Amino acid sequence: MKLLLAEDTADLNKVLCAVLTHEGYDVDPVFDGEEAMERIRANGYDCLILDIMMPKKDGIEVLREVRAKNIVTPVLMLTAKSEIDDRVAGLDAGADDYLTKPFAMKELLARVRAMTRRKTEYTQTDLNYKDIVLHAQTFELAAENSVRLSVKEFELLQLFLLHPDRDLTTDYIMRHVWSHEPDVQPDTVWLYISYLRRKLKAVASATAIDGDEQQGYRLR
Repeated sequence: MKLLLAEDTADLNKVLCAVLTHEGYDVDPVFDGEEAMERIRANGYDCLILDIMMPKKDGIEVLREVRAKNIVTPVLMLTAKSEIDDRVAGLDAGADDYLTKPFAMKELLARVRAMTRRKTEYTQTDLNYKDIVLHAQTFELAAENSVRLSVKEFELLQLFLLHPDRDLTTDYIMRHVWSHEPDVQPDTVWLYISYLRRKLKAVASATAIDGDEQQGYRLR
């Protein structure tokens, strides 16, 4: 699973990244709020870990911008303060959970596992379409190159591959990929379609996703 870790303290960032990577997560470490938003706009993640006190943009600002864009990715907030106001501000802005520093690594891992627990069943076999292969065990998309997908990116592409050459409406996609997330909006589908379009280009595939929110989307 793909995580974004936004923590401006270099030593703590390095330690957290090492622990999470050791547990099998694919971690993108960043050190300020602006860089965090750049990564979030460009990639799909299964969990965002945001420090509240960061330069350029703090964690609350990043969280509000994320939720304003209808990104429903689970968010864990980290804070060095213990005041109730910080917790309330984070939860009001759309955080799923928070940890107050200092915290035990086991507790961090438990919170991340709880938020990234897979809620749907996946096919256990690799899927092929034209020049692409979707690897079920590694969540990798491969053509000339390969790239790791987040869980939602994988679920979405899997849905297209199981229904090749068929138009999928936004509502159909929301019901099958985001069935457990009632707050999801059509913009979320469009956002993840854009992520997959970038990933298809990144692996140098001739396969593309056509369509829009009104017409529906089709793999070709």
